[in-house]
Amino acid sequence: MRGVLGGRWRRVASQVGRSVTVWAVSTVTMLVLAGILPDFRLRSADGDSATDIAVTAAFGAGAFGLLSALVWPLLVRLLLLVPALVLGLLVFFLNGALLLVALRLNPTPGERGAAAPETAVVVAAVMSAVASATGAALAVRDDDAYRRRLYRLADRRRRALPPGPVAPGTVFLQFDGVGHDVLLDAMDKGLMPTVARWLAAPRATHRLTPWRTDWSSQTGASQLGILHGSNHDVPAFRWYEKDTREVMVCNRPTSAAELQRRAVRRTGDGGLLSVDGASRGNLFSGGAGEQALVLSIATRRRSRENRSRAGYFAYFSDPASAVRTALSFFAEVGREIGQSTRSRIRKQRPRVSRGGLYPFVRAFATVVERDVVVAAVMGDMLAGRTCVYADLVAYDEVAHHSGPMSRDAEKVLQRLDRALALIEKAAEHAPRPYRIVVLSDHGQSPGETFRARYGLTLGDLVRAGCGLPVPRKARRTRSGAEARAAVRAALRIPVEEGGEQYRPGRRSEPMVLASGNLGLVSFPDVPHRMTKEEIDARHPALLTTLANHPGIGFLLVRSEEHGGVVLGAYGAEIPVADLSDDRPGPLAPFGPGAADAVRRTHSFPHTADIMVNSFHDPADGEVLAFEEQIGSHGGLGGAQGRPFLLSPVVLSPPACDGAEPAGAEAVHHVLRRWLEESTGPQVPVGEAEPDREAA
Repeated sequence: MRGVLGGRWRRVASQVGRSVTVWAVSTVTMLVLAGILPDFRLRSADGDSATDIAVTAAFGAGAFGLLSALVWPLLVRLLLLVPALVLGLLVFFLNGALLLVALRLNPTPGERGAAAPETAVVVAAVMSAVASATGAALAVRDDDAYRRRLYRLADRRRRALPPGPVAPGTVFLQFDGVGHDVLLDAMDKGLMPTVARWLAAPRATHRLTPWRTDWSSQTGASQLGILHGSNHDVPAFRWYEKDTREVMVCNRPTSAAELQRRAVRRTGDGGLLSVDGASRGNLFSGGAGEQALVLSIATRRRSRENRSRAGYFAYFSDPASAVRTALSFFAEVGREIGQSTRSRIRKQRPRVSRGGLYPFVRAFATVVERDVVVAAVMGDMLAGRTCVYADLVAYDEVAHHSGPMSRDAEKVLQRLDRALALIEKAAEHAPRPYRIVVLSDHGQSPGETFRARYGLTLGDLVRAGCGLPVPRKARRTRSGAEARAAVRAALRIPVEEGGEQYRPGRRSEPMVLASGNLGLVSFPDVPHRMTKEEIDARHPALLTTLANHPGIGFLLVRSEEHGGVVLGAYGAEIPVADLSDDRPGPLAPFGPGAADAVRRTHSFPHTADIMVNSFHDPADGEVLAFEEQIGSHGGLGGAQGRPFLLSPVVLSPPACDGAEPAGAEAVHHVLRRWLEESTGPQVPVGEAEPDREAA
């Protein structure tokens, strides 16, 4: 009891301290403005002492603050009926009017404090901004204050629920890129106390279950399968489609919209969130009627009637939220610059470039996106929505450049746990009980880049294997020299003398795309997926060069004889139909499930002519990214393929036999079952109409 009372008194003292500080700063601001603006004064015509002027400023600032706190909410409710443009103008004039009233309320004798109407508008705007910035700066680390502000903002979004017992709602919170083992390690280090408390025996409220991704272990494939029940024909994060002659990229709005249409057409229903759902910060909508920050709808025209209030506009319309996030944004930019500088000075390895715009990209992902999505989720809960799915991308972005187990990434995990605690506390004030499910879409595997280890990119190696020109620096590497030698041997060309390089007849040059440690090689001039026999006829040394390279784990190609084959080093070749966990062939280092994942991808219409998976060392979990990332995902190998499900124990286990769910589509069925256990059968509906959206 003493601890509870002590906590209350500390909160009261903290609130009083913040209020006094804001009042003092507002007083100083008013004094400064009175000295700068000619039509604003704080002294009587006969002149006053410095003490009288200070008292006048303090009283004016206090009265203005009280009027803003007491009268402004009433004015805002009335102004909600006013068109947005008119409202924007009225806000300034009404704020100025409140300042004039505050100055008139001064009880001291004499006429002290006066301002011209147009000057009052300027003074009121400046004082409001300074007060808001000061209050937000003081509360920037105060989650209780932040949560109370969000409650006030979301209060008008509450809706009436049917009388009597209300079925629990469900919140699915996706920690993008956080692997199962990373989560366990973070709990052991005390970085995630909320998650640790949920799993602590003997009163554990949640269970932790790993699951296996598809071969394409990245957000596009995983989230499409989780939300829409199908990720068929998504072979990678980016791939070339020969029939349309377009490169599909999962985080491109037009591609995301097309992938969502294909999934809906294949499954016949709108998705996991079709029944009173909300989609926040995702690539895909999941069929939700309330959508904000959803990439697949970014190219659509918004509807004024159905526009969501939980996006960027709704969040930043509150000055305190905007200032809190802005301060944290610039602090994160400085933090990233400091961390990357320290990494360069210490010559840490592996390391990738973190300059240019990356500090701002990181700050957006770790601060702006997190704050907006968390606020939106809390608003959905306080509004009593049935199901919500939200993605927090912060960890994934930092781990790509700093490493999955780095100190930088660990700091992000701490902040994600704080966000989870905020959402958990918001559930206590919601009009219905909520079950919070935390999951990840994939993990991340560490390792240096392919280029850093071998001095050339996958594209350079493919071009060398085809006998095409490559950069001079790449030609001088051991890998480049070996590839060129393999070409000459395959074509029975004498050893080079004098630097001439063999150039075959120029047909179509290969298109090489990378998705983490998964590479895709396509020949655009051939309208169909090429076979091994066709590739060998055109480029006799290419497949051998790739399969025997030490940085390559295996290749998948179509075969006229076997339908499809997996190629490995030393001439290893095994038909796809014969692959199994007992007979994995070149897939042995990649563990259970690899054969099924490769066989499924082989069946996709848009699988590349050559699918290339990098080397993987099971001893340390390392892979070699074909992109500039030291924490990568997208293919097979290591922790990237082992994300997690953290679910309440009141829900059924993910799998009755204790097995790990395999593939994102399997996870979709698990989540749909949990929704039915909470709220009853989910009636599938068509895809949400295009006008029911918010960007």
